[in-house]
Amino acid sequence: MKSLGKRAAGERLARMRASPRYRVTDTGEGFHNVHPIDPGLRDRTVRPSVTELLRPAGRRLPSAPLPAVNPLETWARRPGSGLRATWLGHSTVLIEIDGLRVLTDPVWAQRASPLQWLGPQRFQPVPLGLQALPPLDAVVISHDHYDHLDHGTIRELVALQQVPFITSLGVGAHLQAWGVPPERIVELDWWEHWQAPAAELRIHAAPSQHFSGRSLRDRNATLWSSLVIETPRHRVFFSGDTGLTPEYARIREHFGGFDLVLLEVGAHHPSWGDIHLGPENALKALQLLGGGTLLPVHWGTFSLALHDWDEPAEVLLAQGPAAGAQLLMPRLGQAVEPAHGEPVQPWWREADRARHSGRVAHAPAPRAAG
Repeated sequence: MKSLGKRAAGERLARMRASPRYRVTDTGEGFHNVHPIDPGLRDRTVRPSVTELLRPAGRRLPSAPLPAVNPLETWARRPGSGLRATWLGHSTVLIEIDGLRVLTDPVWAQRASPLQWLGPQRFQPVPLGLQALPPLDAVVISHDHYDHLDHGTIRELVALQQVPFITSLGVGAHLQAWGVPPERIVELDWWEHWQAPAAELRIHAAPSQHFSGRSLRDRNATLWSSLVIETPRHRVFFSGDTGLTPEYARIREHFGGFDLVLLEVGAHHPSWGDIHLGPENALKALQLLGGGTLLPVHWGTFSLALHDWDEPAEVLLAQGPAAGAQLLMPRLGQAVEPAHGEPVQPWWREADRARHSGRVAHAPAPRAAG
């Protein structure tokens, strides 16, 4: 299956093996996390079964479509503050930063899976189709898991836009196998960066604590990263997938503060505390990063864990203010500027109200990438 991607070889593999994060041992080779797991961060006594993960029950799915906004009219006007973000679902965000546009972890697929008939299915459509996106200056991909890197989406993006792809070491092998020209692929190790050739845009790879792989045979064959997107006026942090790690304090020391922080808050479980944040640890990560406006991602699209679909949002709403967090929680497709400090409205509760009233709470679903 082409969706599985391709393993790195040749010069690409040689560069990966030169990374401080890559190990070659008698039992195999691959990337690794740099810190031991903190005590209490992971509870292996309770582990979800495959059946539980593949068959969402209870409130793991919303009872009606979520409210969504078509952002095209807003995108036609430049943000007054210079920085604007539009959450398009899960970890896909369009960041407008001082006249430039960066898209994070684009996934338009119906399933976060190599198969079209099995695997976690999208319960919320993207607010608009890929063909409606404005011209992009960069696409960033944090790692190669299916809910962050989708074969069909990449193929369509390549056909639609002449955009560079900035990603972690090794992930370029997948992209090149799917038709991305090599000259449009930039692979970064942690603390490396890419400078846009004709703009004041710089994208850095930074640490995260996770893993990688698209099959049972390629675990940790590519690197996972967080990304820092900056211009001389603004700086944005995007976590990708990660557990809580002291590297976040190092990131703060290296870059200083952030105007906008995108942290994963969904798909968490006690036994995954080392590789996913969840809302409580996202608030701790925000403090390590030095604060900044928090826009939570990695929720509201796929059911990838056992918690209620809206639990991450409700926990953030309840605990965020006491933790000193400035929350930015827009509707899907709603373009927002962190500088405006918009108050949080629990819009996700409209799905339950819509079910009882019998009305539909979102725009028609766009055509998904294949």
